[in-house]
Amino acid sequence: MQEREPLLVMSDIHKAFPGVQALSGVHFRLFPGEIHALMGENGAGKSTLIKVLTGVYPADRGEIRLEGRVIQPHSPLEAQMLGISTVYQEVNLCPNLSVAENILIGREPRRFGRIRWKAMNEEARRLLEERLHLRIDVTRPLGSYSVAIQQLVAIARALNISAKVLILDEPTSSLDRGEVEQLFSVMRKLREDGLAILFVTHFLDQVYEVSDRITVLRNGRLIGEHLTENLPRLELVSQMIGKELKELEELPKEESRVADWAEKTLEAVGVGRKGSVEPFDLGIGKGEIVGMAGLLGSGRTEAARLLFGADRADQGRFVMSGEDTVIHSPRQAIDKGIAFCSENRKTEGIIDELSVRENIIAALQASQGWFRALSRKRQEELADEYIRALNIYPPNPEIPVKNLSGGNQQKVLLARWLLTHPKLLILDEPTRGIDVGAKAEIQKLILSLAREGMSVLFISSELEEVLRISHRIAVMRDRRKVSEIAGEDISRERVMKAIAGG
Repeated sequence: MQEREPLLVMSDIHKAFPGVQALSGVHFRLFPGEIHALMGENGAGKSTLIKVLTGVYPADRGEIRLEGRVIQPHSPLEAQMLGISTVYQEVNLCPNLSVAENILIGREPRRFGRIRWKAMNEEARRLLEERLHLRIDVTRPLGSYSVAIQQLVAIARALNISAKVLILDEPTSSLDRGEVEQLFSVMRKLREDGLAILFVTHFLDQVYEVSDRITVLRNGRLIGEHLTENLPRLELVSQMIGKELKELEELPKEESRVADWAEKTLEAVGVGRKGSVEPFDLGIGKGEIVGMAGLLGSGRTEAARLLFGADRADQGRFVMSGEDTVIHSPRQAIDKGIAFCSENRKTEGIIDELSVRENIIAALQASQGWFRALSRKRQEELADEYIRALNIYPPNPEIPVKNLSGGNQQKVLLARWLLTHPKLLILDEPTRGIDVGAKAEIQKLILSLAREGMSVLFISSELEEVLRISHRIAVMRDRRKVSEIAGEDISRERVMKAIAGG
């Protein structure tokens, strides 16, 4: 790739928060007409660097130059006016407004003070077709389209305000393979048009599929900038985690394929919910890890929510330790020794404004009742114990949990439920959006808990993860359980055939 003058240069960027040095002298360059992947573990400083660039946070020290001119954006709106736009994983547009209104909101064509609806719709349609090769009905509400289409509309809005730099922050986390390809096709076209794209993702395959250049951060510091073609994958992972790759080796399958789980912690018999998931049978033995595989929307999460009582089953029955039982609410599930880490840790997991300590003890305190409050000393002892056990960083129980990286927030959620000593731990996408090092730690922890006798239901979109640690795999398709594969029969090919319906 021919070297040119960079469009954007961030020099010697420092940023600190109470108890955390988030960025230390980071340098970053972005060239026109390139897709540049920003890589690093959770807590490496990627999000902070983007927020400094887009005016969410002021840098404590350092300089930002755009087209050779020093800039100091004080808000995302100011950054947008300079030509720096961000599209986040959670699309922050208005689902109740039409596609055209979302693209042109605040810049609608008007005549005598009135919106020219026909002209607005035509302009939105032209932008989508010419720049993104996307042909949709722009008069329909945005919320009626898939997440993938909504992200493309967000990109179109960014282009409409003359973006020079487009930041895509985890844009593929909620997309299936076809939707990812559609997004990548758009990204390549925009690159050909000369746009500079900053791409943040945790999927290594996608980095090597679409990026031209990679910058690696670790612990708030710049580790290296490389042309993608010159950076081997193992070297990238090594730079990201800063240690040997032994923990990323495939965990030995033979130790997890031979035991007999005759004693069932929980059995679901014909459990289902109309409009959510078809009736299914599922048993989880003591000390067994049951993986649940399937495409997005296959019914994995819906099944997990029924087992935890977050959604109430309208048919079937539950059996725990050989006895019929009722699970109509999360409180009943917790009382029976079932814990649930939701896939959406932001809205159904961590409590942003509370400290790490307060988040860790929340479930235990709730199970004991608020009239039997844990003493502050006991809270601190428990928090310290689990911070050490799970290697939560920074190891400070009093900082707000929102200041932690995604991977460390996930560990806080695990600590919260492990503190209740559950018989069954339901983990829905516990490693989504976290780095490879944290994934390996969480996988090792799950295996360790199973060896100690805890039952685990493990749900993940990453099939390799499910294959790696599961003793048995239940396969979901179209909101139905379609297969169950155990022991030596477990293979990628068999699971894929079940998912595909072959």
